[in-house]
Amino acid sequence: NPNRLSAQKYVYKIPAKPTRAKEVTPLRMQSFGIAINGVPFDPGAAEFYRGQRGTKWQYEPLSGAIALGIDVSHAHVQPTGAYHYHGLPTKLLSDVNLEADKHSPIIGWAADGFPMYAVYGFSDPKNANSSITRMTSSYRLIEGNRPGGDEPDGKYDGTFVGDYEYVVGAGSLDQCNGRFAVTPDFPEGTYADFWTEDWPVIPRNFRGTPAESFQRHGPPPGGPRGRRPPQRFRPPPRQ
Repeated sequence: NPNRLSAQKYVYKIPAKPTRAKEVTPLRMQSFGIAINGVPFDPGAAEFYRGQRGTKWQYEPLSGAIALGIDVSHAHVQPTGAYHYHGLPTKLLSDVNLEADKHSPIIGWAADGFPMYAVYGFSDPKNANSSITRMTSSYRLIEGNRPGGDEPDGKYDGTFVGDYEYVVGAGSLDQCNGRFAVTPDFPEGTYADFWTEDWPVIPRNFRGTPAESFQRHGPPPGGPRGRRPPQRFRPPPRQ
């Protein structure tokens, strides 16, 4: 990543008593939330196939299809010097001692006010004495090939956000990558977002109403050096 990290000043306001909205709100040009170390969670990329902003053919930053300078904590530095997470904050999770046999500690707060946890929760969402299990996403890769033409071609392989679809009951979490459950911090229960090891990792939908203070006003699309993605998509090599 060619950009130099610099101190940032953020002012975020979230509801102290969040409530679930009647309908989910898709993540758009905004950060999803803030980690307990002050670093924002911003899973989306500014790059779209052929510059078609607002479509489902948004490049997935963690796919490796575009070079964003992602580091070992699945984060990168923007041209403004701002640092944000696109995936699991590896160093932070190590600092809070995330362990597979314990419920995750709170790692941050979503823009709608709900707590955020990582990977591990109670197997029975209503029972704090139940075993610990790995939370799993209910999103799956679409089978077959993309439509082509004015849209990308090739196999649905995770290069784009539109390569995935939500399958009810396929995992332990809902379309917001969360669930209502008891947690060590909320023994009476709360809606909580979970960061997963499978896509989307960071949720792409809000269960509540996101605060306006999380609206993102970043640099124009084009990645760390202002580069735009290629005009014709070819799947990246598999490792």
